[in-house]
Amino acid sequence: MSPKATLWREYREEYSDGTFVELIIWLVPFSEEKPHGLKYRLHFGTDSGTCILRYDNEKGKGDHRHIGTKEEPYLFISPEKLLQDFLNDVAKYRKELS
Repeated sequence: MSPKATLWREYREEYSDGTFVELIIWLVPFSEEKPHGLKYRLHFGTDSGTCILRYDNEKGKGDHRHIGTKEEPYLFISPEKLLQDFLNDVAKYRKELS
């Protein structure tokens, strides 16, 4: 991570079914690639390494989300909306897994 990046939020919650949620959000300088000033990875997966859902904005790809092996663009509105969308999706997929 760039020396100008500052860790803003980090959170991990593990569930008894072997899934977990991990959120990592960095404050970064505003740029064309990061117009909202955030670098993030919001992950929902299994202890065995399966990615069920991930929202991120890796370099060169911009804001997007992974649903299983499918990748699609994500329209970033605000940090609050990002977290709300991610957590709503996690709740939906946890319900489907039970």
